[in-house]
Amino acid sequence: MNVNPGLPPTNGDDATRLTGTSFAVLTLIELLGPSTPYDLKQALERSIANFWMVPHTTFYAEPTRLVKGSFLSEQQEAGGRRRKVYSLTDAGRDALDRWRSSPELTPPQLREEGVLKIFAGGDPIPIFRERCDWHRAKLAELEGYLEAVSGDDPAWNGVRSSLQVGVAYNRMMLEAMERFLESQAASGTP
Repeated sequence: MNVNPGLPPTNGDDATRLTGTSFAVLTLIELLGPSTPYDLKQALERSIANFWMVPHTTFYAEPTRLVKGSFLSEQQEAGGRRRKVYSLTDAGRDALDRWRSSPELTPPQLREEGVLKIFAGGDPIPIFRERCDWHRAKLAELEGYLEAVSGDDPAWNGVRSSLQVGVAYNRMMLEAMERFLESQAASGTP
């Protein structure tokens, strides 16, 4: 599937293919306004990283790549720490609008190391117990984020919706693993 619907693979002479990471950066800057790399990293960890993992090195390099493709502008502070501040350009806003309105999606992926360990012969009981603890903590974290963005501001509708999906997903995973553990306990498996 095309992750870059309706967009040319190049912008001028620079080949700037837009990826999920590109759209994550563009979306955060749209929500936050002009942002430093640190601002983006903090926002990523509290939002998108809950459903779209991006390696930090890739994420830090992406704004510079998007500047080269004219999707972002960059300004450097004149004094102090001379931080770079990124802003959306018209081309970046247009690309983001086309991407989010396209019905095309890449297939979902389950990247769960615990399931891989079980497939490789690992004992599912301690693995699922550990994951249940993790899902409980993540559920509490996401519910806290959801509480923090409750309100009527339509600019945050997408954030609220994605958090609701994250809460439902973690509940579903927790319930599935707890059912497995309960069935093992009922069958006498320690």
